[in-house]
Amino acid sequence: MSKVMILDHPLIQHKLGVIRRKDVGTKDFRTIVSEIAGLMCYEATRDLKLTDVEIETPIARATVKELSGRKLAVIPILRAGLGMVDGVLTMIPAAKVGHIGLYRDPETLKPVEYYCKLPEDCGEREVFVVDPMLATGGSASAAITMLKEHGCRHIRVMNILAAPEGVKRLQEDHPDVDIYIAGLDDHLNDHGYIVPGLGDAGDRIFGTK
Repeated sequence: MSKVMILDHPLIQHKLGVIRRKDVGTKDFRTIVSEIAGLMCYEATRDLKLTDVEIETPIARATVKELSGRKLAVIPILRAGLGMVDGVLTMIPAAKVGHIGLYRDPETLKPVEYYCKLPEDCGEREVFVVDPMLATGGSASAAITMLKEHGCRHIRVMNILAAPEGVKRLQEDHPDVDIYIAGLDDHLNDHGYIVPGLGDAGDRIFGTK
């Protein structure tokens, strides 16, 4: 069964409390989402492997640490996931970026793919799927399935807020994928919104409502 890590760092929790407020404007919301993503990335990469390398400092030779093993990729689920990309890249500038676009069919309520562009070597990378909200889990599950079909086997999901229903769905569909979240809320309402949540993250990031 996949692990669910709630990242309870005080800075993450403080910033999450700020963006929950309905009177926070688009600019501040967008900025803080990016900041939270960077802080979450710091926590979610804690187990990356290191190796020793010999270097020359201005004073002498020294043994230092550097990342080893698989390189990283960040894959936002369009469109709200775009709000988390810059924060992750601030921490991992060399990561490659792919994009997955999904929308929910109004009749079947199932996710439908409309765009998928991934790094050519995505299957060799440690992949971070990012989306501010994990509500029903349908889009995240579909995105992970698409990544696995493209050869990705080392996948993590990073969400700012999650509902129990979405976490349960991901754990059932993809028990090999760990989930990193800043907050686990109470439930979904009849419209599929997380309660108490923070509203529609995409609309608030891009100012479309």
